[in-house]
Amino acid sequence: MRKPLPLLTSHPGGRSAMTCRYRCGDACFHEVPNTSANEYAGEVIARALSRRSVLRAGAVVGAVTAAGAGAVAGPGAAPASAAVPAGKDRRHGEAPTHGKAAKGLRFTPVAPNTADEVTVPEGYGQNVVIRWGEPILRGAPAFDPTRQSAEAQAGQFGYNNDFLTLLPLHPRGGRGHGGGADQLLVANHEYTNEELMFAGYDPEKPTREQVEIAWAAHGLSVVAVAGQRRTGTLRAVPRHPLNRRITATTPFEVTGPAAGSRLLRTSADPRGRRVLGTLNNCSGGTTPWGTVLSGEENFNQYFAHAEKVTDPQRAATLKRYGVVGGASQRRWERFDDRFDLTKEPNEVHRFGWVVEVDPYDPDSTPRKHTALGRFKHEAAQPRLTRDGHAVVYMGDDERFDYFYKFVSKKTMRRGRSAEDRRHNLSLLDEGTLYVARLSGNSPADEIDGKGTLPEDGEFDGTGRWIPLAEGDRSFVGGMSAEEVYVFTRLAADKAGATKMDRPEDIEPSPRTGRVYVALTNNTDRGAAGKAGPDEANPRRANKHGQVLEFAERGDDPPPASGREVPPSPRFSWRLFLVCGDPEDPGTYFGGFPKDEVSPISCPDNVTFDAYGNLWLSTDGNELGSHDGLFGVATAGGRRGQVRQFLTVPTGAETCGPLVQDRRVLVSVQHPGEVDGASVEKPASTWPDGPGKYVRPSVVAVWPEDGSDVGR
Repeated sequence: MRKPLPLLTSHPGGRSAMTCRYRCGDACFHEVPNTSANEYAGEVIARALSRRSVLRAGAVVGAVTAAGAGAVAGPGAAPASAAVPAGKDRRHGEAPTHGKAAKGLRFTPVAPNTADEVTVPEGYGQNVVIRWGEPILRGAPAFDPTRQSAEAQAGQFGYNNDFLTLLPLHPRGGRGHGGGADQLLVANHEYTNEELMFAGYDPEKPTREQVEIAWAAHGLSVVAVAGQRRTGTLRAVPRHPLNRRITATTPFEVTGPAAGSRLLRTSADPRGRRVLGTLNNCSGGTTPWGTVLSGEENFNQYFAHAEKVTDPQRAATLKRYGVVGGASQRRWERFDDRFDLTKEPNEVHRFGWVVEVDPYDPDSTPRKHTALGRFKHEAAQPRLTRDGHAVVYMGDDERFDYFYKFVSKKTMRRGRSAEDRRHNLSLLDEGTLYVARLSGNSPADEIDGKGTLPEDGEFDGTGRWIPLAEGDRSFVGGMSAEEVYVFTRLAADKAGATKMDRPEDIEPSPRTGRVYVALTNNTDRGAAGKAGPDEANPRRANKHGQVLEFAERGDDPPPASGREVPPSPRFSWRLFLVCGDPEDPGTYFGGFPKDEVSPISCPDNVTFDAYGNLWLSTDGNELGSHDGLFGVATAGGRRGQVRQFLTVPTGAETCGPLVQDRRVLVSVQHPGEVDGASVEKPASTWPDGPGKYVRPSVVAVWPEDGSDVGR
């Protein structure tokens, strides 16, 4: 029998209080921002009819339509190609194949552990690609934490790297130029932890220099990298012509239908079209046209004095976005008025967007895309429809908040001319923004809040994408289009979206088109006055999270120009994983036997390998182990078999996974972030050993025998 590791913390989501304080401003200790009364569609249906009798009568389509809750017929009523494919699990008549794991996942799983290191499978090597503070721009000095300056940090790799992507080196970089670089690494820098950056740091009295260093440590880094032919080792190439830093003070262009809105104008930018900086960049995505998207997540914590706002409507709007309290944690408002809500009331509206960066043009101005809505964006990973429209799936990382998609009005051009590139860089400026509404296929009384499967053997159902806005047209009563884009959470409340358990990364499989949603956790599910369990979020006090899988019914329709209201496209969904200890009866692993899976808790970032396997990184392990990276087969006889690939050091989170044929990359974010830790009293010695600063870093892992990963 598996012996559980001792719990490291009782903080919500398994994180330390220090992490919660610096990353999200203690979001889990504040009142849930979503107080809307919108109901789960399945509950409405359950009160209106007895589903069993309706199914016997074969009348589910008409009955659901009559219920008027926006639900749709179950998968049985859809074309076979539209439903979520079943795979080959036991429920569908084929026992899982024992023996070898799925291709791409053939490694010895790492056991849960609390080692202060990156632990990888037997036969795999690793190296640190780049650390916080390493110089990447010309003229930037070597890292010296005792002599750090804002100017130095602006030329060095930023702090707390999160999302990662690797792109082919653009010809403009010059073959053989800059130390043999062959790829471009783009990394987000989500937030700073000043207690681990500055010796003797006083959170009540930060200095201007410390604050400006923190501004420079936020944002993104673009870094050329070079790989070794005989191994998967990857190293950064400093001072390459394409290397770039984007920080909290870099100018951004506001694009899309809300650009120039009265809600975005400030004293420094009376036109509402130019924003300084990007904040709390969590995960992101890579576009088919060769740019990088980055989601601004917990931006609310940087703004001060919400408690002094006296206008009731404005105060309520701020609260819906989690902007509460007096002084901010980092006290930035002391050094820049734009972080003081009493002095610049609209500055907060200029964050919470998806931003786009062209990594091949270091002189380009990055963009903030208002057409994709404003909320706590975890990520934004596009795909193309059959006819070339860009579709971007997005999660709002908050308890009881929603997931969304955007469908572009224009289609992508495949040409390589400058005109084609300009066209593609405008794809996310026009389109239709939707929010998801889900309904379950089981009676409400079969969802017991413990994770017990309903009688049909799966948590599954159907859903609709509810349109919110398109261009300057709003589809939400009582709200203008610009209000929908700037206050997207409120628009989704009005539209009756389904409250989810912290939707984080959402990505479509490049092989099947099925889309996977990481729902990290929600310990408030079922609490007094809060939404209770439903088929998509089936457990009370959900501390381990789940992964939802859905398939669009047909392709996305083109945007609705000329129509009164665009259609509500349909999708079929089911829970692929219900995470936790496999010995807990309230867990589910795609129907795979639980004695052959690795325990997994709090899924966060997702990616895919060349075989279509889903890879999941975790954020806050409630099972006592350090966070890790896991691979899981999504099809075939091993569907649902979770296998742990690595764990990260003490206090760290696994982020930004990227799986190539020969190597796996992860961001080791906030190592040593343990309550009571400081520069003087470090809780971790990773990556450089005792006596050195703990430094967030990017790590590459590869098979030592030169073979492909998982072969």
